[in-house]
Amino acid sequence: MADLTTVVGVGADGWEGLSRAARTAIEAADVLMGSARQLALIPSLDVVRVAWPSPLSEALPGLLSQYSGRRICVLASGDPTFHGIGTTLVRMLGADAVQVIPHPSSVSLACARLGWPQGQVQVVSLVNKPVDRLHSHLQPGRQLLILSRGAQTPAEVAQLLNARGYGSSDFIVLEQLGGPGERVRRTRASDWSDDVDALNVIAIDCRGPVLSTVPGLPDDAYENDGQLTKREVRAVTLSRLAPVPGQLLWDIGGGAGSIAIEWSRHHVSCRAIAVERDPDRVKRLERNAASLGASVTVVQGAAPAALDGLESPDAVFIGGGATAAGMFDTCWDALKPGGRLVANGVTLETESLIAQWYKSHGGDLVRLEVHRASPIGTMTGWRPAMPVTIWSVTK
Repeated sequence: MADLTTVVGVGADGWEGLSRAARTAIEAADVLMGSARQLALIPSLDVVRVAWPSPLSEALPGLLSQYSGRRICVLASGDPTFHGIGTTLVRMLGADAVQVIPHPSSVSLACARLGWPQGQVQVVSLVNKPVDRLHSHLQPGRQLLILSRGAQTPAEVAQLLNARGYGSSDFIVLEQLGGPGERVRRTRASDWSDDVDALNVIAIDCRGPVLSTVPGLPDDAYENDGQLTKREVRAVTLSRLAPVPGQLLWDIGGGAGSIAIEWSRHHVSCRAIAVERDPDRVKRLERNAASLGASVTVVQGAAPAALDGLESPDAVFIGGGATAAGMFDTCWDALKPGGRLVANGVTLETESLIAQWYKSHGGDLVRLEVHRASPIGTMTGWRPAMPVTIWSVTK
């Protein structure tokens, strides 16, 4: 492989919109790689043209090896390091082996057309993600830019917005940005019904109900069969788990999935693995994760056996199955240094085990009691929920 692979960002305006440096890099290449659409934007040159196969991620190492020792230039859409192949190549080859020549990204162009402050806009890529991932970003007053998978994405997004009560949101579809066929259409999400070009970006000025990313969503946000960590206990539990961007949680005894889901909603890069043995609860948990836009992997099985082979966690929540033989030792051994373990108990048997773990490993032990107001005849009184013992410890 040549010492340097060059990645050139190309806009919808094609060759005419490229800088001198970008044109020079393309003209100097022996091999030009990119999508069929991108390759068609480049004039006739004495160069080998390689259109991306599908799936690209599996084929890319082989393509680079096949053309090893030749000057390779890779075409990308817009800014190659912004949700683009430039980042993939740097990860594969190293920063010193890749030269990136960027073009304005679709986000930069969209913000310029709309007059939106780019630093305050939330960008959500649906290129390789399900549209459900949009749920956690929907908040009143938030401005979103959606990177589309194709021509069908605006209709899918509009349908989701309407289902979530965000149909009155400003809905703007920007097609072929920077090219001769550029078009910007504005409407409400509830009124969207048009066909669009596959090369599009969606802008949303959100108007709808609040469903915060702060831990402690309303209990009725979850479909459940009663196996649910209640709102107040959930908020305290998550404060002990301390979600951090990029980290992984094990939620053992997932139930309705509320702990795993709210961990994942903290930040787009937070991940969770929920372990649940009951098949009906597994399906319910998956529906809850989808409806709340959470990145949760569900493993069906009984812990601790089901934990074997899973990626090591940064935090562990034991919400069910605490009395299973070897549960604590398995979780503690798998937990990364600096990781947090939290166990909740409502039964005497679980509390007894928690007391033993606390005695041997230290940490913080609290008992939480919640009382809710409810009618007593024509008046109102307090009804207590079952007290919950919460043990948290850092490894």
